[in-house]
Amino acid sequence: MATIKLGFAPTRRSIFSAPDAIKYRGLTADRMRELGIDFVDIDDINEEGLLYDDDDVKKIAAKFKKEGVDGIMFPHCNFGTEYVCARLAKEMNVPVMLWGPLDERPEENGVRLRDTQCGLFATGKVLRRFRIPFTYVTNCRLNDPVFERGLRDFIAVCNVVKTFRNIRILQISTRPFDFWTTMCNEGELLERFNVQLAPVPMTELTEEVKAVKAEGSKLADMISYIRESMEVQIKDNEVENVAALAVAMEQLVEKYGCGAAAIQCWNALQTELGVMPCAANAILNDKGIPVVCETDIHGAITALMVEAAGMGETRGFFADWTIRHPDIENGELLQHCGPWPISVAKEKPQLTYPLAFDHPGSLTAEAKHGDVTLCRFDGDNGEYSLLLGNAKGVDGPKGMGTYLWVEVDNIKRLEAKIVEGPYIHHCVGIHKDVVPVLYEACKYIGVKPDLYDPIEEDVKAYLRGE
Repeated sequence: MATIKLGFAPTRRSIFSAPDAIKYRGLTADRMRELGIDFVDIDDINEEGLLYDDDDVKKIAAKFKKEGVDGIMFPHCNFGTEYVCARLAKEMNVPVMLWGPLDERPEENGVRLRDTQCGLFATGKVLRRFRIPFTYVTNCRLNDPVFERGLRDFIAVCNVVKTFRNIRILQISTRPFDFWTTMCNEGELLERFNVQLAPVPMTELTEEVKAVKAEGSKLADMISYIRESMEVQIKDNEVENVAALAVAMEQLVEKYGCGAAAIQCWNALQTELGVMPCAANAILNDKGIPVVCETDIHGAITALMVEAAGMGETRGFFADWTIRHPDIENGELLQHCGPWPISVAKEKPQLTYPLAFDHPGSLTAEAKHGDVTLCRFDGDNGEYSLLLGNAKGVDGPKGMGTYLWVEVDNIKRLEAKIVEGPYIHHCVGIHKDVVPVLYEACKYIGVKPDLYDPIEEDVKAYLRGE
């Protein structure tokens, strides 16, 4: 599971009650500890542990940077000081959560101690003037369920942003010649998003496979894992090649400091090793190292974003949109040759031969049903967006490879979205509703969210705490 650290910068304004602001700073910190949130406070910056003095901004920023915070939370413990919040946020360039505890009933003489909501209005405007994107969690009490939900969603947003801003992908060989759809603009991805590729030729992978076989111990462990977790229907030497390939890819991912990989899965690899890489991909995918097919760099980016949105608790699966369901009007088959993580399967997968290829090394298993999020980062002509929405697993005809029949709200609308682009026939699914988190994360990374169903108002309502 991912670990995210928040900078905790509670704020007050001088004309409202300082004692009440200090009180709510403490109550908020206590609630976050109760929820198990990792945060860095500013109690050592001034006696109150509150952000209100412009002279403290640089000191707080230095502390937060030293501690490596991934996002900042600005609890408005009374009205708050909007411009120092904005200056600190500008200095840090990390996601910002704006929130304040609900005010109590005014005193009998009409005095109001905090005016938190009014301060939130002010800070929101000033953050806009500074061109700082921010996440707003509705004005509520600390024990309201919406506070915990909003805080945990914000942490997931921070995880997506942190992941996206630090992407490095192992690119194993070129894209297959026939797959013009998976071409990408490497220079533009680096210039705009800091997405870095580590390209290696296929020979480097095959040499690593030889080294794994020569070393032996990791290979033996991997073969044992394969035989325990899969129904093996291929020859012993082919199992050895699948196992060596999995170990070799993981070692190259580690060597080049990558978080994911994209491999030219056919056909140079089959000439060298005589197997498909699908099952090896599945093994790494289950370890939280997304490996996608057909050198689909945008697919690898998508996989990293989806898993980050799920906080690493649930594995994603890289799929083709393939055919319509023969019986369900809005049904569709998600399928690929066999690279899905074993943990998403509803049955023990078979290690066998894939559809449309003569070489062994793929898995066959139907995935678990249930609610899923489907997602695709893609772009062309200098514009990038994130297609995303929901679906649910349904029954359907038996398939080959790793597969899941899903039902969406309107398959024709989704089909048109994919055909008209900038998307292709690849997507990433996850058994978790991460649509609101990904939608919110888009504002921080310069990517347009593109919902394939007209649910934007529903997503916004959820983010508002409704």
